[in-house]
Amino acid sequence: MQKTLVVLTGPTGIGKTSVGIEIARHYTTEIVSCDSRQIYNELNIGTAVPTPQELAAIPHHFIQSHSIEENYNASRYENEALKLLEALFKKHDLVLMVGGSMLYVDAVCKGIDEMPDADPEIRATLKQRLETEGLESLRLQLKKLDPEYYETVDLKNPNRIIHALEISLMTGKPYSSFRTNPAKTRSFNIIKIGLNCDRELLHQRINQRVDQMIDAGLVEEARSVYPKKHLNALNTVGYRELFDWFDGTITRDKAIELIKRNSRRYARKQLTWFRRDESVQWFEPTQTQEIISYISQTIQQNDTQ
Repeated sequence: MQKTLVVLTGPTGIGKTSVGIEIARHYTTEIVSCDSRQIYNELNIGTAVPTPQELAAIPHHFIQSHSIEENYNASRYENEALKLLEALFKKHDLVLMVGGSMLYVDAVCKGIDEMPDADPEIRATLKQRLETEGLESLRLQLKKLDPEYYETVDLKNPNRIIHALEISLMTGKPYSSFRTNPAKTRSFNIIKIGLNCDRELLHQRINQRVDQMIDAGLVEEARSVYPKKHLNALNTVGYRELFDWFDGTITRDKAIELIKRNSRRYARKQLTWFRRDESVQWFEPTQTQEIISYISQTIQQNDTQ
């Protein structure tokens, strides 16, 4: 048999974890997480890390395996995940990758383009401008230098805007030009499964999950990492809004409302990203058996070609 990587992805709150465990059980395999926040060992509730029971049911990788202090990115993930897959494919013909971090999925399936090393002086200048002129000034410069990336970047994330600007200013080329190289070839087949459901139902699931996170102690978890809020790992939905409450700029209720709203927005962004990929086969999270049938049929077809 040819080796096969099954990618199970979709928007936040759709139920990838439970569906992934059922698929992994069926094929007696292991799960490689491709969630850019579940990878941090200081975060648990706000990143919806699988429960101890779920982690015990199936071997998982890249769950709370790194520290928020590390400068982790999609390029590092590509290298580490491919090395892990090489080892896992010695034990299994099929391995499952589960998660919705768009760049992490693309890193393994297509490869991350080689980025130039950052220039510390340019970065320091941009950070100084952020403090004195505000984020809007940097946004406008990015829109001028790289309108393509401007359309897709999280405009509320200063770290990503600064990174794109420093690459653009350092090289004289748009940051997006370093992200459009041809896809790398992989030694294994890739089957992509996307989970989605009715939009209103998805929004209900997201809102309910945020309420469950608050009840489970998300506020206390956010307070525990608040002294390190400057780290890029913490510039994410669920923590950023609570930090604003701790800073006194918004109320507790407003913070929770914004977590829900920003989670819904992130889900829409994920769906827009993954729908561009015509190789993704879409299912509802209740269709686990249909997903397993599709995977098995696709593997059969690949083996006979």
